[in-house]
Amino acid sequence: MNRCESRKRRRSFSPDRGSPEPGVLQPRKSNYQEWDVEDVCRFLRMKGLGKFEQLFRDAQLSGDVLPMLTQRDLEKAGVSILGDRLKLIKCINTLWQNPIDAKVFNDPIHGHIEMHPLLVRIIDTPQFQRLRFIKQLGGVYFVYPGASHNRFEHSIGVAHLAGQLVKALCGRQPELQINHRDILCVQIAGLCHDLGHGPFSHLFDGKFIPLTRKDLKWKHEDASLAMFDHLIDTNGLEVVLLSYGLVLPEDVKFIKEQIQGRPTEGNGAGDGSEAWPYKGRTREKGFLYEIVANKRSGIDVDKWDYFARDCHHLGIRNNFDFERFLKFARVCEVEGMKRICTRDKEVGDLYNMFHTRNTLHRRAYQHRVGNIIGCMITEAMVLADPHIQISGAGGKIYTISTAIDDMEAYTKLTDNIFEQILYSSKPELWEARKILNNVLCRRLYKWIGQTQPAAEAMIEQEEFNELANQIAAVAPSTSLEVKLGPEDFIVNVVQMDYGMAEKDPINKVRFYCKNNPNRTIKIRKDQVSQLLPERFTEQLIQVYCKKSDDQSLQAARKQFVQWCINRDFTKPRDGDIVAPELTPLKPDWNNSDGDSDDSDPWDELQSQRQANSHRSLAKAFD
Repeated sequence: MNRCESRKRRRSFSPDRGSPEPGVLQPRKSNYQEWDVEDVCRFLRMKGLGKFEQLFRDAQLSGDVLPMLTQRDLEKAGVSILGDRLKLIKCINTLWQNPIDAKVFNDPIHGHIEMHPLLVRIIDTPQFQRLRFIKQLGGVYFVYPGASHNRFEHSIGVAHLAGQLVKALCGRQPELQINHRDILCVQIAGLCHDLGHGPFSHLFDGKFIPLTRKDLKWKHEDASLAMFDHLIDTNGLEVVLLSYGLVLPEDVKFIKEQIQGRPTEGNGAGDGSEAWPYKGRTREKGFLYEIVANKRSGIDVDKWDYFARDCHHLGIRNNFDFERFLKFARVCEVEGMKRICTRDKEVGDLYNMFHTRNTLHRRAYQHRVGNIIGCMITEAMVLADPHIQISGAGGKIYTISTAIDDMEAYTKLTDNIFEQILYSSKPELWEARKILNNVLCRRLYKWIGQTQPAAEAMIEQEEFNELANQIAAVAPSTSLEVKLGPEDFIVNVVQMDYGMAEKDPINKVRFYCKNNPNRTIKIRKDQVSQLLPERFTEQLIQVYCKKSDDQSLQAARKQFVQWCINRDFTKPRDGDIVAPELTPLKPDWNNSDGDSDDSDPWDELQSQRQANSHRSLAKAFD
């Protein structure tokens, strides 16, 4: 914990911050799990529920069983009226929703947020503290100096927002029977969803692992599940989980299912008629799987936090207000499934959310300089991989790429690998050191240009590795002074979308109206605005050259422009400047756009005056 994280704060007993009624005895112990039956009865009297004291005495309900109490248990104990049962459950839930020994974190995005003591126990482990040393945006930090935030604070923010959303649903709809176990499990899933990220975040699983473990289909979510198990086992937290009322292994399965994300439709999570694929929670509580990682619509608290946090550190405006979503979120039944829905009037704000995502990708995540820095760091890590030794379980030695097979070794793998390579004296790391030093000194591979394929001619994944060969094989109509090979080019294909490829994610969202909050509707794009996107996906092709001399760069730019002509891609923005002799060869690159207006305003004014003069003369002769 650093000094920005406030530690334990003692508060008055009442979980809802209220003061005890005059003359009412408080429970003798602050920890409700240590209460005996009489302490529970004192708590009921303090909350104005003293009429149920005798029923609790007869059933011998002490503090340690309170977390497990359900409506059915209360009915068996003699609480016959549904409203009374709901009132008791809501009152008892305040004990763990606002625990006395919660700790307060001062977060720059969400302000002062409270963390349940169980979450604090997880935070105070080496496996979670490792996230302090993994940049949230990887190589983007070399472009945006403010983007120095880490996975650590993002994970805490997601846990906070997950708790906010599930508690809002619990308070708004008691009939959902959300209990303290559900709340804790959702918060823990939010806290631990990024445990598996490697050095420089998505650079590791998106670029490095595919190059070094080509036959392995691996994502950071896989490592998050393995790291969560490792965290629980090595820190002896099973007993702690049980002490806070969780049920094992059921609740651990539920947490891991949330981290992994909901299966896509067609895999048992479709219209409600298919077999329920989960073991952690039943279909009745299926909406809980949409909070941390919502694979159905992409609207989840993970995005809410990184939108707000990344925009704050990047200096980019965030147009999405997640607090409004919290106010209007409601669980409704949709085709036999209980799903989280929102008000119909919020549809515009949801489009703003996905527009914000697109803006962040264009301006930051896929920034052309950030991407080439990421490529250079990846190149250095690939060269250094066989020569870096990381000790794992039983003293076994792993490399950077094989550390993902052992969580003890993987715990030691962070962004620090950059400095480990940079300051190493090993002769076999000389080439990797040189690349990283070039990154620090801003001697980067040179930008050649960017183009786009037509919507119907997007490049398939299988062709990505052949693009550099294609550019190198191009022979422009003008002669080249140097010959460049495939190894001199780096081609980066960027997929830009709203999170669901070519689909509109809002089509997966259901809305309710003020007049009937229990009936859901679907809102089409044309019902919202005529100015929304017609298409929701496109490809950007970014090309770089490793050589930096003028002759090589001139040749690379001409080959790139000729390649764009051959492939019928869009004209590079500077195509007329870098290859003026080539761009006229493609007619549709030079057709004037009917919607454009390239005329001089002064010429227009003169023409208008001349036309008016002619009309005046014509009238004079009439």
